Amino acid sequence: MFKGSIVALVTPFKNGRVDEEEIKKLVEFHIQSGTNGILPCGTTGESPTLSHEEHKKVIEICIKAVAGRVPVLAGTGSNATDEAVTLTKHAAKAGAQGALIVSPYYNKPTQKGLYLHFKEIADNVDIPIILYNIAGRTAVNIEPSTMAKLANDCKNIIGVKEASGSLDQMQLVKSLCPKNFLLFSGDDALTLPVLSIGGVGIISVVANIIPADVVKLIELFNSGRLSEAQKLHYKMLPLIRSMFIETNPIPIKKAMELLSLCRGELRLPLCEISEENAVNIKAALKEYGLLDNKNGIRNKLSE
Repeated sequence: MFKGSIVALVTPFKNGRVDEEEIKKLVEFHIQSGTNGILPCGTTGESPTLSHEEHKKVIEICIKAVAGRVPVLAGTGSNATDEAVTLTKHAAKAGAQGALIVSPYYNKPTQKGLYLHFKEIADNVDIPIILYNIAGRTAVNIEPSTMAKLANDCKNIIGVKEASGSLDQMQLVKSLCPKNFLLFSGDDALTLPVLSIGGVGIISVVANIIPADVVKLIELFNSGRLSEAQKLHYKMLPLIRSMFIETNPIPIKKAMELLSLCRGELRLPLCEISEENAVNIKAALKEYGLLDNKNGIRNKLSE
């Protein structure tokens, strides 16, 4: 069910409130562009600054807008196990096909604590769960041996979004976990390398602005057209790097504003991108050819 390009969808705001109509337009843009799945309320969706009511509403809006055309993988993680259980139960009841659950942040649990946290969530829901490993934000790494124990003990823990940046760790995940355990890249710059070691796709930030190209990269690899995949990979790299010039999702929201995809409004403590970096992003968009196609993107959204 989960494979290919899953977009880590931004949450558009208007005057401090979640912009529900813009969410619907973005979902339609991705459906038209061939995106393989929608992830609301992830890191890119600014989930830490959404209230519980907003969090649930965004997931519900996405599920309704998608209308079964692609899977919805709802971000439902928390550093409090009970809270993560509640959010994941809600996503399941709302009709999400799965949940992406980040490792607990700030409280730095042990590996045993991580195991117990994820097992408790898995025991309380039936929908598939994909672990989200991003020690750079959570201060704790889910070790491959812990993932393997979870995958073997919990039938609905089916994969991981690996944002450790370590291909060595990802290869350990592939070797220790069951053969059907799904490995997703959590870093757009590593999509092609992760595919080459057995990954099934990317949970992507840059797909917010180039959804069709992210899908194409994976399709080229899967069809054995490796030189074409490599060429597209290297074309995408400068744009990808520009999307992480400041903390995600600051740059991607600026890019989407420049492309008339949605407002660039953020919630504190995230703030407006620096003028220098805004110039760099605009240059990267022009170099890629996206600003020349601005009207076409806007027309797609309005259909």
